[in-house]
Amino acid sequence: MTTTAVRATAAYAAMTASHEVADYWGQRDAEAVAKGRHGWEGRAACARHVASYTAAQALALYAADRTLRLGLDWRRAALALAVSAGTHYIADRSGGRWRENGPSTALVRFARRTGHTGWLERDPGAGPLLDQAWHKGWIAVAAVVAGGGK
Repeated sequence: MTTTAVRATAAYAAMTASHEVADYWGQRDAEAVAKGRHGWEGRAACARHVASYTAAQALALYAADRTLRLGLDWRRAALALAVSAGTHYIADRSGGRWRENGPSTALVRFARRTGHTGWLERDPGAGPLLDQAWHKGWIAVAAVVAGGGK
């Protein structure tokens, strides 16, 4: 019998690996450039990216479940994918906007409120690092959701 811890760990590995592939190799340049823009164009580009990203995670989770015989519950897996997709969209709407000082995205405002303003202003790599930390933290939550139950 596969334990909850094993299921969650395997889900995290599959979802994180597919995150790396989908977020870098799978994302089209046009989406990467446009996903943080204001208005419909940015929202649509971000949604397209998140859709392909989620498909990659779903495929990886399915493959891990079948190959490793994890016995994941499809409802929990779907909820985990929704958590990952929703939080990915929230973060990626900040694309290219991490150094903005005025009104910005929820995640940029959160980063500034939690003491990261100086880092964001000094280091052009700070935004992408905060973005990836956000993604991986939420993937961990999603993996626990996927692996839970039974």
